[in-house]
Amino acid sequence: MQAERKNRLLRLLSDQVCQVRRDVILARYTSFRIGGPADIFVEPHSLAELQAVVGLVRTEGLPLFILGGGSNLLVSDAGIRGVVVKLGKGFNYSRWSESGADRTERRVRVGAGRSLGRFVREAVAKGYAGVTFAEGIPGSVGGGLLMNAGAFGGELSQVVEMIRGVDRAARVVCLSAEQLGFGYRRTALPSDFIVAEIGFRLYPQEPARLGSAMRRAQTRRHTSQPHGSPNAGSVFKNPPGAYAGRLIELAGLKGARCGKARVSEQHANFILNTGGARAAEVKRLMEHVQRTVWAAHQVWLEPELRLVGDWEQGRGGPGLAAHASEEGP
Repeated sequence: MQAERKNRLLRLLSDQVCQVRRDVILARYTSFRIGGPADIFVEPHSLAELQAVVGLVRTEGLPLFILGGGSNLLVSDAGIRGVVVKLGKGFNYSRWSESGADRTERRVRVGAGRSLGRFVREAVAKGYAGVTFAEGIPGSVGGGLLMNAGAFGGELSQVVEMIRGVDRAARVVCLSAEQLGFGYRRTALPSDFIVAEIGFRLYPQEPARLGSAMRRAQTRRHTSQPHGSPNAGSVFKNPPGAYAGRLIELAGLKGARCGKARVSEQHANFILNTGGARAAEVKRLMEHVQRTVWAAHQVWLEPELRLVGDWEQGRGGPGLAAHASEEGP
């Protein structure tokens, strides 16, 4: 974005939103600790501020990207053009309704900016089950909703009741769970729809059983997934009837490297930033994994990791996202 236009947009947004900055390095906001600058970085703290941002950005004809908790994401070394929105403190809440006399269920409205892990711990502390599978999944509740986060047989789609958000016309829209088009690690929401709040319906469970379920989830994650090096979670989706990590391991790719990016030796479906890795290195390593697994198993791995940003200024575009190369199917 040209400096003159960037400064003009900065002034316009500053009249609507209290926190607006330019040229913010996104690496500090991603779990991978990778990513270049955002032209404009905005943190709205209310639904009204969010609507104002969307309306102004659409009027100006600029791209808009919503940054959640920063997990499950690979931001280009060149960064993201246009406006990046990260929901502020006004979207970090949980509002619990009164349960019925029989305590058969309880509803809770959760701000999209709230940590998914914090919400899980709150639910367990209040004696409600339904989300213990998500213990240890990084990121925000809103980001988890968009990718239908899940683990160990559970998914958020099983407990989501409704959402509230802002559409491309800056209107506040409420949608039921049935309208979200949940699938494996996805929803059918338009990419420009901004989730602001999620409504969940949970059910009570004995504290001893809840505590046991939490400990099992924590133990499984601790023993099976890498810790210590920045990463973005699972890199590839599990193909039907198989596990991506197992296919990668059988292809002999544990420990494979590209620059400072390395396939984890503990769980092969994780790529680690061993210190100063670039997005281009992670992307090339992902492509190498895809080609090698295809050659070994005739299975093309589809990324779960989202590639975002200005890849034309980096090395190569995000063409690996859903399509095989000439060596694939």
